[in-house]
Amino acid sequence: MNQINIQYYKTKIGELILGSLDGKLCLLDFRQRKTRVKIEKRIKDILSAEFIEKSDDILEKTKRQIDEYLAGKRKEFDIKILITGTDFQKIVWRALVKVKYGKTASYLDLARKAGREKSARAVANAIGANPIALIIPCHRIIGSDGALVGYSGGLSTKRRLLKLEKETLV
Repeated sequence: MNQINIQYYKTKIGELILGSLDGKLCLLDFRQRKTRVKIEKRIKDILSAEFIEKSDDILEKTKRQIDEYLAGKRKEFDIKILITGTDFQKIVWRALVKVKYGKTASYLDLARKAGREKSARAVANAIGANPIALIIPCHRIIGSDGALVGYSGGLSTKRRLLKLEKETLV
């Protein structure tokens, strides 16, 4: 059985749970997220692992980079990640990473980029299953009409993150 090191980390956007396995980040999620238990189960099952509350270098590096990002001093993360999901989810998450800092895209835009134009709902579900918030930037996805919709950290957090990125884009 593998061991995923986890840490809880309080930030100005809420308490996060971070997890790593073999020097790669596999979890960065909002602790109060409604579907967190389901996501954690998927990660544990795929990686044949259990959570152990313990720090390590990747978790400490992630904390530093989150702080820099939230202070407007970091626009990209350089953390090695371990993505756990279905093939379709991975396609969507790779498309998500291509949405640049300070920019937004709609679910339909992302569905097109993932080659699934008629699957905006499935794309939305894959985005909702993202286990690595901020680094896989699901907060940059909005409704086709420009409305802020769905975010694991809550819409007020999504609004704050988008505002932060727009203000520090230069």
